[in-house]
Amino acid sequence: MNAATAALGRSLQGLLQGTLLRLPSPVPERQARLTGQHALVDGIPYTMPVNSDDSPVLMAAFPIRRSAAARLLPGTELHPVGIGFGRGLLVVTVVNYLATDIGTYIEYSLAIAVTHGSKPAPPLLPALLMGTYGTGQYVVDLPVSSEISVKGGKGIWGMPKHQANLDFLVTPKKVSAMYAVNGMHGCTIDIKRPPHTNLPLKLAAVNYCAFRGQLMKSSIYFEARADVAVGRRAQARLVLGDAPGVQALKTLHVARKPLFTAYMPEAHGVLDDHYEGWFLTADTSELAASGHRGDGLGSVVHLTNSQQWLAPPRRHTSDRGSDVEM
Repeated sequence: MNAATAALGRSLQGLLQGTLLRLPSPVPERQARLTGQHALVDGIPYTMPVNSDDSPVLMAAFPIRRSAAARLLPGTELHPVGIGFGRGLLVVTVVNYLATDIGTYIEYSLAIAVTHGSKPAPPLLPALLMGTYGTGQYVVDLPVSSEISVKGGKGIWGMPKHQANLDFLVTPKKVSAMYAVNGMHGCTIDIKRPPHTNLPLKLAAVNYCAFRGQLMKSSIYFEARADVAVGRRAQARLVLGDAPGVQALKTLHVARKPLFTAYMPEAHGVLDDHYEGWFLTADTSELAASGHRGDGLGSVVHLTNSQQWLAPPRRHTSDRGSDVEM
């Protein structure tokens, strides 16, 4: 790369940063009005808004077979996002929450990019018209560190949380997260740290989850400075293990190369206390009973407010500190 090309790249990056900085905050006005108010929901105390601060995040998105993804979605109104050539997206997001009302914990999301509506959306448009197509992600598996996170996330917002052994490791060249449960490997994601793009992001994201035979929709808003790599610059390694929560993902024919990767050293998020739900339907009562309905209410009634973590998963010594190329 010659000096002129490098200068042009820096200029374009500066222009993009300036444009993104001028975007308004995605947090709804109602959340600002609630600031400082208190709530007690299912025995969990919250100081509004339900937020987190200074929390590192890694992300990676991998192409998958769209037709296979469709078979994993509940009901009749979720559809895999298409990126062309019969491909959809698996989105891996791991957040190391360092400051929340329910303590510190790691959250490990494995999700399929989707739209919500009566029929599938055209390829690519859902990324540009997110509100029009109800663009979001359907969360397939969501292990977390603490029991209180399971109690709140599943019992209130319907997220498929379960407690597991988790870690979040950052080195000068790599960010890595692993989860295991009951001695079984669940998933390992390694990303090569993207170049220092420092892009200011202000985004609203939607989660769709199955719980109690309903499709639950929740919204999160976050702001962060992100280092992002796209296409050939993005390098990551995704390994799915033997834990029950990831078995369905093995049917998706996940590509080895990611579409993009991102690392946010300090993200600030707000989880909206407003959520929506719809009955999951099917053509017959038999299909409704056998479909993806999520866990039932009994899976949360016994949970406590414990913030204690399970022990981190066991890694090989070389895997804990290695900066080998992927």
